[in-house]
Amino acid sequence: FFFILRCKQPFRGIVLSPNGTQAVSPSDAHILDENGLSVIDCSWARLDEIPFAQMRAGHHRILPWLVAANTVNYGRPSKLSCAEAAAATLYICGKKEAAKALMGEFGWGMEFIRLNRE
Repeated sequence: FFFILRCKQPFRGIVLSPNGTQAVSPSDAHILDENGLSVIDCSWARLDEIPFAQMRAGHHRILPWLVAANTVNYGRPSKLSCAEAAAATLYICGKKEAAKALMGEFGWGMEFIRLNRE
């Protein structure tokens, strides 16, 4: 399930953030299992408006090089939707069926899995 976190709200899970210094990896699976996942929901064009300094909680991670399959940024590296970013994290952390279920909600979703399978 999903809920909204406020910037200064405590959170111990994985935070997908362009300010992360480590890439999501299979070794993050225990963090995901125990504390969950957070994505920052905003347009790539508006990242400078995000108060990242107020988002210190959690384990900030970036994603490895992936190609978007969403209808806005198809084929563009690293221009993922929040759903793609969440699915990628699930997949990398060994939750492949959950990632596929999430992407199954979108007409282009399984294309994202296919494009980035490796």
